[in-house]
Amino acid sequence: MTEPVKIPATVVTGFLGAGKTTLIRHLLQNAGGRRIALIVNEFGDVGIDGDVLRACGSDACAEDDIVELANGCICCTVADDFIPTMEKILARSPAPDCIVIETSGLALPQPLVKAFRWPEIATRVTVDGVVTVVDGPAVRDGRFAHDEEALAAQRAADPNVDHDDPIEELFEDQVRSADLLVLHKADLMSEAELLRVKAEVMSHATAGVRVVAASNGALPADVLLGLLSGVEDKIDGRPTTHEMEGETQHDHDDFDSFVADTPEAADAAELEARVRKVLDAHDVLRLKGFVPVAGKAARLVVQAVGSRIDTYFDRPWRDGEARKGRLVVIGEKGIDRSAIGAALGG
Repeated sequence: MTEPVKIPATVVTGFLGAGKTTLIRHLLQNAGGRRIALIVNEFGDVGIDGDVLRACGSDACAEDDIVELANGCICCTVADDFIPTMEKILARSPAPDCIVIETSGLALPQPLVKAFRWPEIATRVTVDGVVTVVDGPAVRDGRFAHDEEALAAQRAADPNVDHDDPIEELFEDQVRSADLLVLHKADLMSEAELLRVKAEVMSHATAGVRVVAASNGALPADVLLGLLSGVEDKIDGRPTTHEMEGETQHDHDDFDSFVADTPEAADAAELEARVRKVLDAHDVLRLKGFVPVAGKAARLVVQAVGSRIDTYFDRPWRDGEARKGRLVVIGEKGIDRSAIGAALGG
């Protein structure tokens, strides 16, 4: 008896602000007639990326095709959130041609991929590939690497101090899981910088991984889809840092997320200046959301990572929709919520 053809699923991972949503938005707008079901997971209780994707202006971004899982990390809520969501998608008629899963920037891909072994979905879906989006300029600037000399000095002074860097570990785990590495924001780097970034990333990658460079998410669908990796059968060979150290527990106690309510801005420049002051004064890993601007019918999308701020207008505010600004702020544990909230509140 011939086995049924499994629906391919692509897991798109990468650290906060790497450009996962931008990549998927381009994929949806250039899907080539494919029926794509999309699952978007975010760290925190307010989803931003799903709303950005719904506003992409393409038939492939239809409301029913985008499922959002906020208020948690998909790699930690497999039984409660992911499996039921997958079962609903698989019950659709007609079935999707493929499934794309955008993980939170703080998610480990490994536990999620292992969930595809669950009996409820194992015979119906296969992990076509794990695509890890890498923020090239962030790697270039050393954001994901220890200062080895300073670290050695700290350990010499006090060998009992825990010097684990949760950001570095998470970055390396996401890279190690990949079938395809996308060196993103290539337009912001020189050729020599791009080569150095590639060498740094490859030092953490699994043998046989493919690497491509991209800007603004512009990659053909055929590059991202059809990798035919069957990752669920290979993921044990791509362990997390905790697994390599004999640990099984994964949590997000090192990170914090909150929502800052933001009043209408006088103009985009005024809001950007407000955000800039916050980035300069606080160690914010990621900031994103929507803000109303005086005299403008459309929402202003705000995206910030590191010291870079991007803003653009997307869809108009809907009838009955409150013109209320909400910015999701993500940082390491202990980030000053009150000061940041007050600064963004104007």
